[in-house]
Amino acid sequence: MTDNTHTEARVIEARELEEMLPRDDLLVVDVGSGENYLRGHIPGAVHLDYNGLILGQPPAPGLMPPLAQLQRVVQFIGLTAGKRVIAYDDQGNGRASRLLWTLEAVGHKQSALLNGGLPAWYNEGHPLERTPNRAEPGDFSVELNPAVIADKQHVLAAIEDARVTLLDARTPEEYRGTSVKSPIQRPGHIPGAVNLNWLDTIERNDNLRFKPKAELRGLLAQLGVEREQEIIVYCQTHHRSSHSFMMLRHLGFDHIRGYPGSWSEWGSDPALPVESLPPTPSP
Repeated sequence: MTDNTHTEARVIEARELEEMLPRDDLLVVDVGSGENYLRGHIPGAVHLDYNGLILGQPPAPGLMPPLAQLQRVVQFIGLTAGKRVIAYDDQGNGRASRLLWTLEAVGHKQSALLNGGLPAWYNEGHPLERTPNRAEPGDFSVELNPAVIADKQHVLAAIEDARVTLLDARTPEEYRGTSVKSPIQRPGHIPGAVNLNWLDTIERNDNLRFKPKAELRGLLAQLGVEREQEIIVYCQTHHRSSHSFMMLRHLGFDHIRGYPGSWSEWGSDPALPVESLPPTPSP
């Protein structure tokens, strides 16, 4: 396996980011709604429309778009090889995490997630600005990094590989098969996958930050998720599971792949195996 170890922290706190502003080697990207960006954003932050990060076509809208589109994205946000990207959004950091996973997938590893995103920044009294920012076009050249990407063939092979764990970031109902997002998708999960709802890794009473590291490690240990394994994360469109990807990075996991097709692709393909569980009995 390729070692993707990172020396810089992959999650930073609002107070740390404020101390870093402004710095020429820093690029702050807001992946929240355009409306909220205009209401107030971190000083210097550029806004990125989340739709630029996904293919957006059924049945698997979360698949990666062509590299040419991603080249336009990194140029738009002003990415250069020497800049460290700090990403955040206004709704739990799933969108921001998808940006950071995408950047890894195209070869840029100098990045971090703002813990708690805009809620943490705003609720804790850090400064906001309302003037939109436009970056100078960046010259970073995208190049696919397959070490952090899983396609359905890779996932299919992983089902029988004891060295790989599949981590499903959806709700327990989706995982069990009692809730299905689309009528063309079969209920259930990828065989052998374990389930950790991404919302169970977020501290709702602490401005949507990650739960403490010790608690997160405990949740993963209960599921048999170990750092030595390769971990493949997925959800419905690799939005929630991108957050899981960054959670694992935060804990020091090195061998992680995101499956951008996720359940929208897997559950819609009758040639692929699925597993479901009986409903949880009522108390």
